[in-house]
Amino acid sequence: MHVYEIFDRLIGFPTVSRDGNIDLIRYIADYLSGAGIEAELYPHEDGDRASLFATVGPHKRGGVVLSGHTDVVPVEGQAWTSDPFRLVRRENRLFGRGSADMKGFIACAIEALVAARDLDLARPLHVAFSYDEEIGCVGVRPMLAELAAAGIRPEWVLIGEPTSMQVATGHKGKTGIRATCRGHAAHSALAPTGLNAIHLAADMLSGIREMQAGIERAGHRDPDYDVPYTTLHAGVIRGGTALNIVPDHCEMLFEIRNIAEDDPKPILDEFFDRAEGIVASKRNMFPEAEIRLDIFNEYPGLSTDETGDLTARAIGLSGQASRIKVAFGTEGGLFQEVLGTTAIVCGPGSMDQGHKPDEFVTIEQMEDCRSMLLRVTDTLRAE
Repeated sequence: MHVYEIFDRLIGFPTVSRDGNIDLIRYIADYLSGAGIEAELYPHEDGDRASLFATVGPHKRGGVVLSGHTDVVPVEGQAWTSDPFRLVRRENRLFGRGSADMKGFIACAIEALVAARDLDLARPLHVAFSYDEEIGCVGVRPMLAELAAAGIRPEWVLIGEPTSMQVATGHKGKTGIRATCRGHAAHSALAPTGLNAIHLAADMLSGIREMQAGIERAGHRDPDYDVPYTTLHAGVIRGGTALNIVPDHCEMLFEIRNIAEDDPKPILDEFFDRAEGIVASKRNMFPEAEIRLDIFNEYPGLSTDETGDLTARAIGLSGQASRIKVAFGTEGGLFQEVLGTTAIVCGPGSMDQGHKPDEFVTIEQMEDCRSMLLRVTDTLRAE
């Protein structure tokens, strides 16, 4: 089957994170089995999603992992001009949800693995396809734990997120925090007799904005990023039931995206200090006053040696002349932490098209990716 037929099949599976990916993973496993390659599945306990790992060549240390995620973001509320779950070609562009982020790379990786089956490899070529990356690199973690226990130690991992085929050596880490604010309910006509939980969240948000201003003014800088400093961002606030009720509960979700020079722990410590400072003075009148902070997701940043041999090798294999760092996160830091392997991010398409209506990847980018993976495989052949 040609790579674009595989690509078409992958796009046809509506693997939005909330809905699971098991049908797509079973398709890939069956396709590889038909080519004589057995895949290991790492299913979620709910049974509706799984990660997949497969190998061609000698099962020993070293080699390369081609890694990607199979989940996609939702399409609701987006004005698509074609079916988002059908691969559509218009001129040199291929449209579909996940075409850039990142089923185009997965199709190329499947093709490369099957082609490598007939080669005399001295070192292994692996593929690792995970679930729920879009909601915090969730599915790759149990798979990596199993691979570590099995003694899998690849030399490096190529993560095919869309970089326009440029080699990326870094991205920021992320910490997601939930602030649960507890106040005291009252009739709004007697608002001062209650403690407004939304106001507690607003005070916390003001503190976050003050911290961000300080980071922008005097924090560390990494000029390789579009936003060259650590960012603090609040994305969701939920609270209140009616205008005439002082709300006793409010929830806010916010995040840290830190550059390598910034350890997120001191930032978290300041969050906790500020939360306690906001409610401490309220407890004489309202003993139940609280802002509870819980980390609900986190993943490490990626910081690969920019001048190292592997970076130079990856740049040569990509056919590009330079390296970059990317704003979005990947599983690269987890590969480094769990397997002790070096990670490079490089794949077809641009994140400028990802997560948008009429997401696309160009045929030229797909062909560049296929060529790169052929060169990667060639480095694993016996001399």
